[in-house]
Amino acid sequence: MNYDDKRLKQLGKNIAKYRKEKKLSQDALADILDISREHLAKIETAKRGISIHLLFELCDALEIKPSQLFIYK
Repeated sequence: MNYDDKRLKQLGKNIAKYRKEKKLSQDALADILDISREHLAKIETAKRGISIHLLFELCDALEIKPSQLFIYK
């Protein structure tokens, strides 16, 4: 696993964390974003990347700043 894979995995985990904090299912958030639940699941599990446009829409939906998704521990 390379460094980029690790960062994508952490990004996906952060998206899932904030989604769950908002008590949104993958289906509900996917509907808000006008994407499939499968697409969102692949983003959350780092099997698919995310566009900047979708990232901004996701942050608006979750009411967070984009920088919050890039905090890695």
